[in-house]
Amino acid sequence: MNLLTVSLSKPGGRKENQDYCGYKTINSITCYVMADGLGGHKGGAIASKIAVETILKSFESTPELSVTAIERYIESAQTAILSQQEIEPKLFNMRTTILVFIVDQTRALWAHIGDTRLYHFSKGSIVFQTKDHSLPQAMADAGKIDISEIRHHDDRNRLLRSLGNAENFSISIEKKCHQIQTSDAFLLCTDGFWEYVTETDMESDLSVSQTPVEWIERMEARLLEYEKINFDNYSAIGIFVN
Repeated sequence: MNLLTVSLSKPGGRKENQDYCGYKTINSITCYVMADGLGGHKGGAIASKIAVETILKSFESTPELSVTAIERYIESAQTAILSQQEIEPKLFNMRTTILVFIVDQTRALWAHIGDTRLYHFSKGSIVFQTKDHSLPQAMADAGKIDISEIRHHDDRNRLLRSLGNAENFSISIEKKCHQIQTSDAFLLCTDGFWEYVTETDMESDLSVSQTPVEWIERMEARLLEYEKINFDNYSAIGIFVN
């Protein structure tokens, strides 16, 4: 099977883009990484770049699709960010979300911290999506709000976990590999993207797209219809399994 991939990362209505993403393929294994930085003094942009580049470098050194490997990759990024915080005290509060997606010819595995999401589509429908590490997600899990209210909740930006936080470092990892099939699709995106593109929109645009480029372009067009002053950075990676 082949993977067709397209990515975008844009500042939106902000002066600086604190999102960062990238991917690398080695020996038929591909590692995708996406991060959304947080923190003042340009710390968010630095944290997200450190996280993505460190994980891809770690993957390049020992490319592997396993739970232990994905833990090791993310832990290497955590160490790199904490080290940079010590070197530059003004960056002490820099944090980032992280999403790592690793896939080979038949299997996929992923892990995340924060509210950068992964969606898995099969036969045109969402069969899995990650759960945010955020206060609104926790409220939805507890039955206090409906899941549909997460997008526009007043506390939507309050994260319960982030990379770069030494006191609350916990990774959510799929404990078993998922089998992938031809015609499957995956979407990795930061909150600046999924805030404006609903799950129904994702499925609708997927149904009329022949390539991941078309799919991402359609979803971005929806996002820009809601364009407002100072709207957030947004990033997305679309993957078709052929």
